[in-house]
Amino acid sequence: MDLVEVIYTLTSSFPVEEKFGLTSQIRRCAVSIPSNIAEGSGRKSKKAFRSFLEISNGSINELKTQIEISKRIGILKDDDLQNIFKQCDEIQKMAFSLIKKYNDF
Repeated sequence: MDLVEVIYTLTSSFPVEEKFGLTSQIRRCAVSIPSNIAEGSGRKSKKAFRSFLEISNGSINELKTQIEISKRIGILKDDDLQNIFKQCDEIQKMAFSLIKKYNDF
């Protein structure tokens, strides 16, 4: 959830012409991360939860790619990219730990 807040704040300064491009795509990715984790945790099986954690991980990778693109085209600074990547990496570590825990199901 903290990552989503950071993303919304950061993308609010994106150029207006990116409102329906990168801004929208980045925000959707960020929102999908905790949404998939929440949906998976509400499922009745650990296997389903693991699947939603994997989907969440895919959204993190997609977000990282879009953040990198934003930096490369001059919208974001390197400090912003590093901050977001650090948060993404922490979320991925937690998700991978849970995936590993439920891997036998």
